[in-house]
Amino acid sequence: MDYDSVLLEAEERMEKALGVLGDKYRGMRTGRASPGLVDELRVDYYGSLTPLKQIANISAPEPDQLVIKPFDPSSLGSIEKAILKSDIGIHPQSDGKILRLQIPPLSQERRRQLATWAKEVGEETRVAIRNIRRDANKQGEQLKKESKISEDELHSLKEEVQKLTKTYEDKVDGALEKKTKELTTM
Repeated sequence: MDYDSVLLEAEERMEKALGVLGDKYRGMRTGRASPGLVDELRVDYYGSLTPLKQIANISAPEPDQLVIKPFDPSSLGSIEKAILKSDIGIHPQSDGKILRLQIPPLSQERRRQLATWAKEVGEETRVAIRNIRRDANKQGEQLKKESKISEDELHSLKEEVQKLTKTYEDKVDGALEKKTKELTTM
């Protein structure tokens, strides 16, 4: 491990943490139909739990409706069961070939709850990013201890890691602000 690989690993891990945040935000119901609401839903498909997006086409033809068309029509019942078991609180309507999900508008109370949850998820991501910074700094200290880098290189490594941390925390703040705005405006 060297200076550059510590930085690269820290950046990759921070990018993954930001990706997880994006996935969680996409799956959050906002009152508008979004395929992200159900695409990671696990469906029992021939004995294995499979993400819905792998076994069906999911589209939003209208702002308040999702349409799910399974690639294999025999999986329609399993998809319907998975949606009913999930915590999205929407009952699918089936015509034998496709499922339609009517997305009801959110109450002000529910919007506030979701905004609070979005803030908590954002804070969890910030903590994860700070933990990555701590790990990178420890790796830098270890490299210094092993005489692989000098004191000056350690100092500049810590500065670079701090810049990365700040950049990714700003991205988290931006994503949180966008999601909060999306949740609180009707």
